[in-house]
Amino acid sequence: MLQAFIVVFREGFESFLIVGIILAYLRRIGEYRLIPAMYWGLGVSVLASAGLGYMLSLGVNEALWEGIFGVVTIILVASFVIHVWKTGPKLKKEMETRLDRISSGSATRSAWLGVFFFTVVMITKEGMETVLMLFQIHDASLVTGVLLGVAGATAMALAWVNFGHLINLRRFFQVTAIFLLLFMVQVGIYSFHELSEAGVLPNSQVLHDATESFSPEGIYGKWFSLVALGLSALWLIGAGIRDWFSAKPARVTEKIVTNFPSENRVTSQRRY
Repeated sequence: MLQAFIVVFREGFESFLIVGIILAYLRRIGEYRLIPAMYWGLGVSVLASAGLGYMLSLGVNEALWEGIFGVVTIILVASFVIHVWKTGPKLKKEMETRLDRISSGSATRSAWLGVFFFTVVMITKEGMETVLMLFQIHDASLVTGVLLGVAGATAMALAWVNFGHLINLRRFFQVTAIFLLLFMVQVGIYSFHELSEAGVLPNSQVLHDATESFSPEGIYGKWFSLVALGLSALWLIGAGIRDWFSAKPARVTEKIVTNFPSENRVTSQRRY
């Protein structure tokens, strides 16, 4: 349940940010005619992600396919998380640059289609990433985790709208990225376990038995989520302490300048 909650919570909030940036930019430049294109793109993205989930739930139950999809998930999610970690602060600017290029066209139809496909690509990428990660979670409480994740993402989105200046988005995405990367470690172990069960690897039976205790239902694997959450929390605490000490000199300088007598400041300015 915890893994599903973190996955849906992060990806849901990230999708909200993407939609929010697109909507705010179109309103800012006065292109209200293109806003329906964004909503249509959002709807198509949801349907595409749901379609992928449905296809995976139909026939991908064999060990071989679970192992293959696990490897694909690791590659896609790890590369995307690392990319977001590096380019996250520039995401809003990059999106607005692309939207400006798309919406500046003179033809209304081409601009509409540009915003539509831009939204489809951005949101579908988030949705399919979510589906692939959820497919790797083998937990009876999966649905509960998903519902709690949706509720958490909605609450976070509302908090961002009303108290955005108090939320450190950089740290939010960093700490959830750490959790997801640790989750990919478990996915890697499980994929190795499933490929061994499928007989793809040399000495498959030996490898399968050796990794049994590290599978999601194993004696060690079932504690992996709590360990990952604890490590992520420790990193967040350390980052918060570092941010506090980094900001302390600035607060001291501001306090000194504020408390400095105004007549002394005027005298000092006259001397120069």
